[in-house]
This record gives sequence, structure tokens and C-alpha cells, in this order.
Amino acid sequence: MTAGPQDWYVRHGPLTDPEPFGAMLDSLPNGVGGLVEVVQGLLIHDAGLHLYDLTAADFAAASRETRPVSERLSALAAAPLTTARAPAGRIFATCRDYALLLTAFLRHKGVAARVRCGFADYLRPGFHADHWVCEYRHDDGGRWAFADAQMDAAHRRHLGIAFDPAGLPAGRFLTAGEAWRLVRSGAADPAAFGHGTACGEWFLWVNLARDLLALGKREVSDWDGWRDAGPAHRRLDDEARRRCDAIAATAAGADRGPGVIPADLAGRLDPFWP
Repeated sequence: MTAGPQDWYVRHGPLTDPEPFGAMLDSLPNGVGGLVEVVQGLLIHDAGLHLYDLTAADFAAASRETRPVSERLSALAAAPLTTARAPAGRIFATCRDYALLLTAFLRHKGVAARVRCGFADYLRPGFHADHWVCEYRHDDGGRWAFADAQMDAAHRRHLGIAFDPAGLPAGRFLTAGEAWRLVRSGAADPAAFGHGTACGEWFLWVNLARDLLALGKREVSDWDGWRDAGPAHRRLDDEARRRCDAIAATAAGADRGPGVIPADLAGRLDPFWP
């Protein structure tokens, strides 16, 4: 069991709490790799349906909305979690759902874990794509590591990924704060970070806010409505950049656990569009 401030990341938040289905998690394997495989057998990514010869029509009634883990478990209660579902019988999900479910599994096992929002360089060549992963605490000296449960065998073949998704190599996933600091230093082009054609400094701001809120166990927020931002809101001035600097600095100190979002910063995390 992790000690000190990390205890906070062992405890469930509102979205990772499995109750009243917590007993379903008792038979899960202990290792991170095994838990990643379990998640992969339960969820199917909305953008990768073609990898399984499926289309959106096969999930016409499904929603992309991130839901609490307890609701996911309710839908999966007919069989043990360790029984991989056929692709057509899995839960329609986004990368955040994979991260959330893996975080819940790890916390149930007494491992400090949290959902992180940032950018991955392995989803699209030459681009850092908007992405969510799980970050967990190793017992080998207490270091943090990233796991991307979405990268199952089909995704790895399609994307040419050779690394273990249970332990991402350094630099393959950047938290929003890490990406922001690279851009601010001039070491990276802000246009290389985003979601499709939505990219640049303003999208870095979106993920900075979402990552900090996720560190506070608020894995969904009004910032998820970033598609509603108009042209006037997709430009940052110097004051907005200073706010981003403050958010990045706060997230970098997130090992403190509770109270990760200072009161003087929380009021400035409201979305910048109506």
C-alpha cells in the first residue's frame, strides 16, 4: 500500500468508485499488465471500430459520454470481468473510459493511480494527439508510470507500436503541462498538439485545465465542451499564457494529493467560451 500523500490516489473518486459492484473486482489479476488486458476485453474504442470489422452502425445506440465506472460494471455484470467480450459485445468507449476503468481497477488493488490528460505521439505520425491515459505508482522506488489500456493488439499492429502499453516509454505520452512547457520554451510547435484540426496554444489550454481537474478527481468537466469555442476564443493573450503557466506548475506538484487545485487558481478554470 502506498504511504503518505499518495494514499489520496489509492482512494476512489466519484467516477472510479465501483460500488455497489465492487465485489466484481475481487477476482481481477494483480499485475498492471493483466489489468490492462482485462480492460481491453471489456471496452472498444469509438475511433477504432474498423480494426475489428465493425462500424458505428453496430453501436448506433451507444454514447461517447464518459460514465461512472459503477455504470460500466452494471452493464458488464452478466459475466466475470476476466471474461473477454467479443468486440461487438464490448462497451463503446473513448480513451478516457479506458484510463478511468484501469484507474478504478488499480485503486481497488491498493495501487495509487490517476487519470491524466495530455498528448500521445504514437497515434498519428508527426503529431501529438489529444489523449487520456492512466498514471500509476510503481512499488520500485515510488516512481510514476503511464499505461495506455486502449492499445490492444489490434491497435498496436495498426499503429506499428512495439512498446508495452502497461508501461509507456518516456516521452511517448506528454501530460498537458509537459507539452505546454515544451511549447513555451520554443522546443515544440503548438500546431503539433491537438485533436484533429483543433490544435495550437488554445487546445493546450483546454488539456491543461482538464488534466489539473482530473488530478483533483474531476475527470469530466465543462472543458469537455471545447468544440463550442468560437474563433475569438481560440487565441491566447499574454494573460492567458500566464494562467497556463500557473496551471502547468500546479500540475507538476500534484504528488501532494488532496487540494491539488489551489483556491486562487480554481476560480480561473472556468471555460473561456460562453
